[in-house]
Amino acid sequence: MAADRLAPIKRALGGYWRPPGGGTRSAPHVRDALSLKRIMLVVVLALLPCALFAMWNTGYQMHLAMQAQGITELFTWREEVFRLLGVGNDPAYLGDNLLLGALYFLPVLLVCWAAAFFWEALFAAVRGMEMSEGWGVSGLLLALILPPAVPLWQAALAMSFGIVLGKEIFGGTGRNFMNPALTAYAFIFFAYPANFSADNAFVPVDGISAATPLALAAEGGLGEVQAHFTWGQAFLGLIPGSPGETSALLCLVGAAILLFTGVASWRTMSAVLLGALGLATLLYLVGSTENPLFSVPPHWHLVLGSLAFGLVFMATDPVSSAMTDAGKWFYGLLVGAMIILVRVVNPAFAEGTMLAIVFGNVLAPVIDRFVLKTQMRRRRLRYGQG
Repeated sequence: MAADRLAPIKRALGGYWRPPGGGTRSAPHVRDALSLKRIMLVVVLALLPCALFAMWNTGYQMHLAMQAQGITELFTWREEVFRLLGVGNDPAYLGDNLLLGALYFLPVLLVCWAAAFFWEALFAAVRGMEMSEGWGVSGLLLALILPPAVPLWQAALAMSFGIVLGKEIFGGTGRNFMNPALTAYAFIFFAYPANFSADNAFVPVDGISAATPLALAAEGGLGEVQAHFTWGQAFLGLIPGSPGETSALLCLVGAAILLFTGVASWRTMSAVLLGALGLATLLYLVGSTENPLFSVPPHWHLVLGSLAFGLVFMATDPVSSAMTDAGKWFYGLLVGAMIILVRVVNPAFAEGTMLAIVFGNVLAPVIDRFVLKTQMRRRRLRYGQG
């Protein structure tokens, strides 16, 4: 009996990187090479450039912050690892940056993966259902959007909340109406707001802090940002921030992979981009003498914060986003506009991308319902049945 309970877990572990041998080969079934397993692996592949850069840039920003604040060593177990390996604290060296960033990013990633796998396996064993590969994607996404110095127990708690209350209680993969990683992020954002405050938006290690470009913009507008970073640096990702969100360039690489393989919807991506650029342009033209964020032009919004990452990897989640073609446009426009609305009009929040996407997830079923009802009404009128 116990072996039967553990069978889904064994099959999941044995076949994570390869599809099962069997397959449907004859009519009348729908046949498609893009299985759920392949979708998850494509998403992981698209996230890999962001993950690798995240480790290097996290270490790079930490070393810069240490130099700026006159700190020569870290009194943590990570510094002990540095000493054992004979590695220095020089931002000019690739290995120094990569190792220091990995010592912060990889523990968070492993904890997120462990928590996600535990709850997925538990629910699969209790229900007698197959495990999906979604736990790997959810854990990687959450690790990329959390602050690098987040306590590991908070990362585990957030991932548990996202998997259990954001996914499993609704029936598991394909039945959740919110993205589990975003649900986890929303939980930790409100439960432990000190990790995400404007003053401590990037806290690489205890005692070392560095303001993100969005925090600088909230204080002094575009001029304050340009005093520290160029647009090119922000586009490449050479700025402080959560590990996977800083490089708009690598987000574009991920977008190309997702669009080429058909995993993500170009309609959703385009709509989020149009919604964000449209409202950012309007607010920039209106201007404000009291709110410095009104002075940030649209092209700067694209490379600041997590807009690019959320647009590519979060808003396009095929389960929690809108399903209909027309609904994807309404959903994307809503999400894009809300990102800028929260970011600019409510500068108390350092970033509004993830919260805007959660709000869009909640409204996605309503949007699809109205779209379907409108289409059905038009068809009835077209064929004289109205």
